[in-house]
Amino acid sequence: MPYSYEPQYFEEFEEGQTFQSVGRTVTESDFVMHSAFTGDWTELHTNAEYAADSQFGERVAHGPMTFSLATGFVYRCGFLERRVEAFLGMNYMDIPAPVYEGDTISLAMEVTETKSLSSRDDAGIVVIDTTMTNQDDEVVFEGDMKFMIASESTADEAE
Repeated sequence: MPYSYEPQYFEEFEEGQTFQSVGRTVTESDFVMHSAFTGDWTELHTNAEYAADSQFGERVAHGPMTFSLATGFVYRCGFLERRVEAFLGMNYMDIPAPVYEGDTISLAMEVTETKSLSSRDDAGIVVIDTTMTNQDDEVVFEGDMKFMIASESTADEAE
């Protein structure tokens, strides 16, 4: 599996195209940095004693942190580098299982839609279905991400 892919313009994306991220292990620092950045110090994520008595038996990652890790994987792969103009949202997002400190996660991606814009000729929409799994191949995140991606014509204009 490649560590990084080449940046792609809108025209280079094809439905059915797939990408795979590298893995990364979730650490204590991830939990603390997410809490500090967002101000979300919910005890299920930050208090080991409280979380030990929960349904999970230990602290779990914040749901929004799991989503943030997924977006980081998409960007880290490199195919959006200097091409993405906007993240436009999601049609669905599901977090079917928790992420724990020490889990090693990775993201599989598939382009499910490309759409030209009638209002612009310098960008198009690309929808990417994502599935994040842990080291046991358990799905911990799924969702589609909609991006506005620059068209190749923007490269011609820059020259």
